[in-house]
Amino acid sequence: MRLNPPSKFSNAFLLLTAFAIVSLILWNTNSFFRKFKEEERYKMEIWATAQSELLRSSEDQDLGNLTLLVLQTNHSTPMILVNADGSYKVNNLPGVSVTDQEEIQELIATFRGENTPIRIDYQGETLGTLYYGNSEVLNKLKYYPIALLLIIFLFGAVIFFFFKTNKASEQNKLWAGMAKETAHQIGTPLTSLLGWNELLKAESLNPEITREIEKDIGRLQTITERFSQIGSLPRLEPHDLVAETQQAVEYLQLRSSKLIQFRFQAPEAPIMVDLNRSLYNWTIENLVRNGIDAMKGRGQIAIDIVAETPWVKILISDTGQGIPKNHWTRIFDPGYTTKKRGWGLGLSLVRRIVEEYHKGRVKVLTSGKEGTVMQITLRMKETP
Repeated sequence: MRLNPPSKFSNAFLLLTAFAIVSLILWNTNSFFRKFKEEERYKMEIWATAQSELLRSSEDQDLGNLTLLVLQTNHSTPMILVNADGSYKVNNLPGVSVTDQEEIQELIATFRGENTPIRIDYQGETLGTLYYGNSEVLNKLKYYPIALLLIIFLFGAVIFFFFKTNKASEQNKLWAGMAKETAHQIGTPLTSLLGWNELLKAESLNPEITREIEKDIGRLQTITERFSQIGSLPRLEPHDLVAETQQAVEYLQLRSSKLIQFRFQAPEAPIMVDLNRSLYNWTIENLVRNGIDAMKGRGQIAIDIVAETPWVKILISDTGQGIPKNHWTRIFDPGYTTKKRGWGLGLSLVRRIVEEYHKGRVKVLTSGKEGTVMQITLRMKETP
């Protein structure tokens, strides 16, 4: 079954739907916030009326039970009452003292910015002014849209990364399946070529010809083995890193242009590392060929092995045009290539072989007009 990619229309529809949902949530939240604020204003006006009853009760009437109940049941809204004589009364402001004039004035300025003060009048005479701030519930409601948008964003990010990871996993399975199928298809003619080579030997031809054919058949067998291991965990065995690297370099040197100069430098003593020989040689060949391509077929390739217990570093240098620094990590991404022809999978496979299979590291050490140095770092095998 073929799955068609989403069209531009469907993407635009999803974007507009998401925008509409978010806008609706923000509108409803803002509407609820305004209604709640109006209810709080109404409550404070009732409290101010009750306070007016309290202030005038000592003059001409007794204070009713309802007035006392209104004054005593407000435990959420912070407020400051400034009486006509300039004295202060604070409510729901723990830790604030009426004697701290500076703090009181700062709070009054804050409350004035949040809500319009309420004058307490009686028969044309101003008995005081009530300054009040937003309650704790109202303050939390004010930040609710931000929290909601953050949750929506995180939820969307989780979905995005889930599908992205799932897509990458499907692509990896596809590439692995194609590689294994390629290895299987190559295997059949290889068997036939081995038979034909044996017949050529029986014809008393120049032995040099059949030896070269055997080398190329061996090379095809190595390539088949490499492709067959993609997508599965390869087997690692102790090998001399120096000998394996030298063998890979010599093979490439014999089959490269004479305009390419090779230099190989390594310790004389063996360096034992757990390797998959086939995949490691493939790694070296990929990096060397990339260096040759960067030099456009003319220059010097240098391979240096440096042992720094417990690690060993393989440095592969070229005298090419270099890599821009902002591309040092991108070159290892699948599909990334600067060549007109190619899939852009070589360095991606190099990183997978080195980091996932051999638990090492590969990176661009330096790069500039003088060339590029690629570094592979592997752990040396502990000697008993």
